[in-house]
Amino acid sequence: MDALGLFPLGLVLLPTEQVPLHIFEPRYRELISECLEQETQFGLVYADDDGIREIGTRAAVVEVVERFDDGRLNIVVEGRDRFKLVELTDGRTFHTAAVEPVEDQDDPPDGLDAERALELFRRLAELTGAQVEPPSPDAPELSFALASRFELSPDLKQELLEATSERIRLKRLCELLGTAAETVERQREIAARAQTNGKVDPPGR
Repeated sequence: MDALGLFPLGLVLLPTEQVPLHIFEPRYRELISECLEQETQFGLVYADDDGIREIGTRAAVVEVVERFDDGRLNIVVEGRDRFKLVELTDGRTFHTAAVEPVEDQDDPPDGLDAERALELFRRLAELTGAQVEPPSPDAPELSFALASRFELSPDLKQELLEATSERIRLKRLCELLGTAAETVERQREIAARAQTNGKVDPPGR
């Protein structure tokens, strides 16, 4: 088991995902400064009114965007390996814990699920006009690479993070992307009908 400094936040960081963070609390400025000096990672865990989740993601600082005179930082972090909290520890100004790695089961995905997920990704990107490049079909943990490119709720991202099967994650992602695409198409249809008061204007009238 490893000892890891923790940063509880109201967001979920997926492996391979990059997110910007504004570091302002003294205890977390200490944590990030230590990570930068020692070239180590910290643990980002989802926390809300229900407490800290058991499964989190190791985060590496990949860019320091801005340093402020008062010690605050704007940084970009990237999700790496997942971990499980074994025991919360103390002794530092920031949260710490003993953790162990989380690994996928030997449950390879169906190639059709991967193709379907990529197809739904492209469809939803086209419907929303998002300029987002799809990941390579050969990307390791394709489910995380796809999910990190869309705005999903923290609870849904945590669900994917906790799943220990790429096959299950891809199937769930197909459900989520399919539902999102249908919702966007329905909204566009409703908007189009609203412009004509819900009636069809026949040609030649």
